[in-house]
Amino acid sequence: MTRFPSIFLSHGSPMLALQDSPARRFLQGLGASLGKPSAIVVVSAHWETRGGPAVSLAQRPETIHDFGGFPRALFEMQYPAPGAPAATERTAALLEAQGIPVGRSTDRGLDHGAWVPLSLMYPDADIPVTQLSIVRGASPAEHERLGRALAALRSEGVLVIGSGSLTHNLYEIRGQGPDAPVQDWVSLFGDWVKARLEDSDRDALLDYRRAAPFAAQNHPTDEHLLPLFVAMGAGGEGARATRLHASVEHGVLAMDAYAFQ
Repeated sequence: MTRFPSIFLSHGSPMLALQDSPARRFLQGLGASLGKPSAIVVVSAHWETRGGPAVSLAQRPETIHDFGGFPRALFEMQYPAPGAPAATERTAALLEAQGIPVGRSTDRGLDHGAWVPLSLMYPDADIPVTQLSIVRGASPAEHERLGRALAALRSEGVLVIGSGSLTHNLYEIRGQGPDAPVQDWVSLFGDWVKARLEDSDRDALLDYRRAAPFAAQNHPTDEHLLPLFVAMGAGGEGARATRLHASVEHGVLAMDAYAFQ
């Protein structure tokens, strides 16, 4: 059985599903390079729960259009992947075995942090998919712990994806075209993360808000970077990080992707 790396993806704007870009072209080739998993567990920045994580048991997850102000064509897109009840219960069991209580949702669909990248990676929508939430107010270290609990899934044919954004300051996008020059505070932060990941400097990464340059400017709130720590943890003990892609959209949205194995 294929042992997959865990993956962190930057999903950027929902327009990634429609507009050509380096990040879009990267994602269109990523599924083929990874191979076809038996199921996919996505940890998206767009599903937050309180008090602990939750999993989705939806048999036919709806395509959630959790955004506004975009073209009608985007709202008409559907990603009709089946649910993954076996992978969902396995995910919950692994977390609970580590003393992490897990909620269960019977109807949670796929938000755009899940279906937009998956529609590019696996456009046939024939792989069972479930989501695991991030936890509002929980630290990077707590999210890494969630990921560590899931490391066994990678040897069971399951692809674990953390979907967020390496940088995510939407206030700075106004007036910036898709090909706007990259801001220094974005590139300095991205370079710092890359160096710390490649050095396996876990302590610095988990303390990124104090240790990284321009951390608060790139992430006014944590939720879009937290999936990185889940993916990092799911890589397992001694995992090495490999940057799979790097580009910047609108001058401020870094679209980096990493594999951990």
